[in-house]
Amino acid sequence: MTTPSRLRGAVSTGATYLLLVVGALLTLAPFLLSLLTAVKTPGQFAAQPVLAPPAPPTVANFAELFGERYDFVPPIVVTAQVVAVILIGQLLFSVFAAYAFARLRFPGRDALFWLYLATLMVPQAVTIIPLYSVFADLGLRNTFWALVLPQLFGSPYAIFLLREYFRTIPGDLLDAAKLDGAGTLRTLRHVVVPISRPILATLAIITVVTHWNSFLWPLVITTGRQWQVLTVATVSLQSQFNGNWTIVMAATTVAILPLLVLFLLFQRHVIRSITITGFH
Repeated sequence: MTTPSRLRGAVSTGATYLLLVVGALLTLAPFLLSLLTAVKTPGQFAAQPVLAPPAPPTVANFAELFGERYDFVPPIVVTAQVVAVILIGQLLFSVFAAYAFARLRFPGRDALFWLYLATLMVPQAVTIIPLYSVFADLGLRNTFWALVLPQLFGSPYAIFLLREYFRTIPGDLLDAAKLDGAGTLRTLRHVVVPISRPILATLAIITVVTHWNSFLWPLVITTGRQWQVLTVATVSLQSQFNGNWTIVMAATTVAILPLLVLFLLFQRHVIRSITITGFH
């Protein structure tokens, strides 16, 4: 016989799973809509309901997107280059800064860290005009370096994330490395970095996703197609070819796909880092 407590537990579990399913559907619906629209012809999109499956599906939109008319390859290449350079810089300089704030002792360390972290409260829109003026005066407007330099030398969030993780590393482990004659750089390279792979993988994913989707700064600092990134190119498609939503959704699908692959490859590291650091 089912007891009232078991019945309440089953109802509670069922309600939880129902809410999770509803939340998953609401989250995945835009991606599903993008994919369904991308594999429809313009005629199917105009005649069928939005969520109706294509009959039959087509890849003509993707072929046209990468054809001579739209030439969507250069924005992908530019975006990949920008993200790669920023990722290397973010990991390198954030590790140095976070280790200094976590393990090295120097006057004003904590005050400097919290002052730097306070810049997280400053909206990006506030710094756009001063930053644009600086790069324009330096003659770097509409260049590759204008896209990467503002984000190259670490970020408050990245340094905070790594600092909190480095503080959990046992001090005895670092002391043992010092007794073996390892200096700061050697300790970082052979001790700290190898045991910090989960949090570094998490930071790498956050960095790639953030700057793959970056829009406002590339829109302001670049003009024309030479250094046009993926997000700006997609918006340009929407404004220039407003009626051709199948092409726009094909571009959106292309932009989303690498991020989904990246998360599927590294999701284990993300979950492990959340477990270790206690971030929720």
